[in-house]
Amino acid sequence: MKTKLLDAVESKSLKQEIPHFEVGDTVDVHCRIQEGEKTRTQIFTGTVIGRKGRGVNESFTVRRIVGNEGVERIFPLHSPNVLDIVPTRSGKVRRAKLYFLRQRTGKAVKLPQRHSDHTASR
Repeated sequence: MKTKLLDAVESKSLKQEIPHFEVGDTVDVHCRIQEGEKTRTQIFTGTVIGRKGRGVNESFTVRRIVGNEGVERIFPLHSPNVLDIVPTRSGKVRRAKLYFLRQRTGKAVKLPQRHSDHTASR
């Protein structure tokens, strides 16, 4: 009974259109940034190294290298501040969590490309 009630309440907060992306894909995450009175859109590009959760609690972790320093951000999938998720490149992986990429540097961070239909053609 309790889960049916929770699912009914949570279903109102879920996004209708979520693009298909998987762990290992390179994605552009368009997120809304509030700076004082102004709002702007910032694009965070990186590799999805993990997804977790279910329903309104679902989130994904994106990692990229900025100035020889690894930066990871965790985005809630159904957050109103996440405006868009655009998969740009699909990576071939055999793991659900790509935490091993944290120890890699340089070209070793790049995953082999998998030819897939869900990524944008660029």
